[in-house]
Amino acid sequence: QVQLVESGGGLVQAGGSLRLSCAASGRTSSSRGMGWFRQAPGKEREFVAGITWTGGNTDYTGSVKGRFAISRDNAKNTVWLQMNSLKREDTGVYFCAAGTFVGTERDQSRYAYWGQGTQVTVSS
Repeated sequence: QVQLVESGGGLVQAGGSLRLSCAASGRTSSSRGMGWFRQAPGKEREFVAGITWTGGNTDYTGSVKGRFAISRDNAKNTVWLQMNSLKREDTGVYFCAAGTFVGTERDQSRYAYWGQGTQVTVSS
């Protein structure tokens, strides 16, 4: 089993920045491909960003390209999501997820492990 714990969420004004962290513990060898998802109020959970096992490739949903950056340090079993130029529509609960695949994945069903989520609220 892999346990994922997100942190770093909070309330920020539009245009501001936040950095989310996701710490993995347990059988971390199973947490290869990693991703961030978010769920806005009244909406379904959606893919935000993904990163390969080596960190050499990343993938972003179109609305965050150029503003968000996903990174990881396998020695620290940690994945980050740097969020800049935040907009009100970025508000939601952000979830970290891990899977045994080595690439990037937008399909939520491919992720075996999920964190509990951290709230991000962007005010105007």
